[in-house]
Amino acid sequence: MEKYLPVLQASPLFLGIASDDLHALLHCLSAAAASYDKNSFILRCGERVTSVGLILTGSAHIIKEDFWGNRNLLSHIEPGQLFAETYACAADLPLGVSVLAAEPTAVLFLDVRRILTTCTSACAFHSRLIHNLLSVLAEKNLLLQDKLTHLTQRTTREKLLSYLSAESVRHGSARFELPFNRQQLADYLSVDRSAMSNELGKMREEGLLTFFKNSFELLTQ
Repeated sequence: MEKYLPVLQASPLFLGIASDDLHALLHCLSAAAASYDKNSFILRCGERVTSVGLILTGSAHIIKEDFWGNRNLLSHIEPGQLFAETYACAADLPLGVSVLAAEPTAVLFLDVRRILTTCTSACAFHSRLIHNLLSVLAEKNLLLQDKLTHLTQRTTREKLLSYLSAESVRHGSARFELPFNRQQLADYLSVDRSAMSNELGKMREEGLLTFFKNSFELLTQ
């Protein structure tokens, strides 16, 4: 676990918790690590979970599949970020999504019951942990609102502009990299990939933006 310490210290879940306290906290939370191959399921829709997942290395996709196997990409998670925290807190509800390894990925699972119940010593860093988890849940809620804003735009262009503008704000720069390839971006925005690629080409010709692979720059006219 020592090799993952930099990732854990940078995670929003452990914000403000000293490294010495972090070692004790991981033991308190019954932390357990697991590894997954690319395209393997970390969690499947319908399962019940009592643990929060934290990406140590690699990355994963949160996906929603319908009865016929059609996938909708909901979000992308990277080292230090959490998943399944909402379902872990509502343990009686089965997962409504699946978590898929986008590449070889290591995950740390933390028992949410031990997060929400302070230990007998009522240590200050455990109280901080609960505060951090609430902050993560609030931020995830805001991100879902952002996605809803993108998806309610009427055209493919409007969806792209809404999403790219939000990414620029999130990165604090007109230049940024997307976590998705073209197919994943199309899935995320619920648009046709070919139509989206054509629209990106038109927007580049019009001087709205430039891009190379996943790197984008928004331009002022």
